[in-house]
Amino acid sequence: MSNYFNRYWIIIVGILLLSLITGGVLMVIELGRHHPVEITLESRINPEYKFEVFIDGAVANPGYYPARKEDTIVSIVQSAGLASGANLDRLKIHVSTIHEIDSKQKTQKIDLNRAETWLLEALPGIGQSRAQAIVDYRNKFGYFHNVNELLKINGMSKTILDNIKSLVVLEE
Repeated sequence: MSNYFNRYWIIIVGILLLSLITGGVLMVIELGRHHPVEITLESRINPEYKFEVFIDGAVANPGYYPARKEDTIVSIVQSAGLASGANLDRLKIHVSTIHEIDSKQKTQKIDLNRAETWLLEALPGIGQSRAQAIVDYRNKFGYFHNVNELLKINGMSKTILDNIKSLVVLEE
């Protein structure tokens, strides 16, 4: 009788190990399919600001600070919060003109072949129902190969397409 139970325990343990290994392999495969979606928010600089100052090193809050021509470096460093007992030799300051700032700013494009509905809703003229229609179309017919394929979706107009063309990308 004991030999009978040992045999079943071995079978049960074998099935559990096989399930664990299969689950791990499937999880690795599924994780490999998903590509992270990176969203960056474009910062707009108030027109009254003429340049931007990057402060790093001996400050509590390193980063970019917009500045006007009447601002002093001391006031900008103070707004960054000079760290207590800070070694001023470690203070790094870089000033960018508005032209340099504009050339650094890039808009993030949304991949129509991977974007979820919540991300598609961020596009101008695309609400919840149009975003869902885009995802449904993609699920039914596969990846988009041309942005103009969006016109095949019910409720999509040429005007909306023209508004979002520069904001979307197609990757496979």
